[in-house]
Amino acid sequence: MFYLLLALFGCMTGISAVLFGFGGGFVVVPLLYWMLLGSQGVDSAAGQSAMHIAVATSTCVMIVNALVASRRHQRAGNLIRHYLWPLGGYIGLGAMLGAAVAMWVSGEVIRHAFIAYLGVTIVDCLLRRGFLEQAEGRTARRLGARETCLGGTGIGLVATFLGVGGSVMTVPLLRRCGLSMTQATSMANPLSVPVALAGTATYMALASFSRFDLGPWFIGYVDLLAFSLLTLGSLLGIRLATPWIGRIPDRVHARVYVGLLLVVLLSMCLK
Repeated sequence: MFYLLLALFGCMTGISAVLFGFGGGFVVVPLLYWMLLGSQGVDSAAGQSAMHIAVATSTCVMIVNALVASRRHQRAGNLIRHYLWPLGGYIGLGAMLGAAVAMWVSGEVIRHAFIAYLGVTIVDCLLRRGFLEQAEGRTARRLGARETCLGGTGIGLVATFLGVGGSVMTVPLLRRCGLSMTQATSMANPLSVPVALAGTATYMALASFSRFDLGPWFIGYVDLLAFSLLTLGSLLGIRLATPWIGRIPDRVHARVYVGLLLVVLLSMCLK
């Protein structure tokens, strides 16, 4: 059942990556966190490192999801180059800082930060104009220099610290620039790649400072078995979701996006 659930939720991450720009963190982090606690026990090495393992494995799954989903959106013509660079470079810089910071705090701190971040994001999407409703006739604007530098670094830092890929920051940001939900969620995938790469590499390297021996199926904090099953499932999910690219009405797309954030928030609060 453990392995079946991993594959099933992996499929969900693939669907969420293509349609909503979620590289996997908002599904993988809560899933692995609770499954590790349930299967290994709170007092085990894996149980005491559950949040770090969940976040590290999430960033690893994101590499595959983000790259494959980006390719699908590129073929569909949804990617706009000037929104990807240099923003992606600053996100990569922030990602290295975020992973390093996460290594020096407890799993509970990361969990509560994850919950707080989700709550703030949901409120912002609901109350700030320009997310739930796309302004008709509005011309999309370019990102300013400050938004690119400070915003990109902040997105990378927070996203890697929490293992969420940055989509909950990049999608609202691009949405407020006047992009459609299809365009904004499409751009979230390539912008998640630097977060995934920097986060995975840093978690693998810095896990040598951990006092726990997690076993042979781990490289650093990355759970290789969970990664394999999640990735296989996600590839299926990406294939299933690809025909729906650009076919979801904008208003529905935005509301389902916020609804998914709310579901994950509730799942992380149940303890």
